[in-house]
Amino acid sequence: MAIYQTGSYQVKPSAVIKVKQAIEEFVAYVKANEPGTHMYLAWQQKDDPTRFLHLFIFQDTAAQKRHGQSEAVKRFESIYSPELVGGDVVFTDYEMVDGKR
Repeated sequence: MAIYQTGSYQVKPSAVIKVKQAIEEFVAYVKANEPGTHMYLAWQQKDDPTRFLHLFIFQDTAAQKRHGQSEAVKRFESIYSPELVGGDVVFTDYEMVDGKR
């Protein structure tokens, strides 16, 4: 069963460019190496560019686990974690009600 999840966080203004570069590198890894990650989108809030929202669709719990335990995730976390403000990343799980993809 597919897993639908978001991750939201805020970084220091001085870290926005660094975090965006890390996101681009990380998403390139996901595209090339994670067939079980059916969707990975990273959005930056328009009216507050220090806020980011990531949207995930994993094929199943095994795909989610592989993603979460990858070296690429650890590297990405090492870049954004010291730059967080307002708390840690908030991950939220969802169930699909309806939609078009």
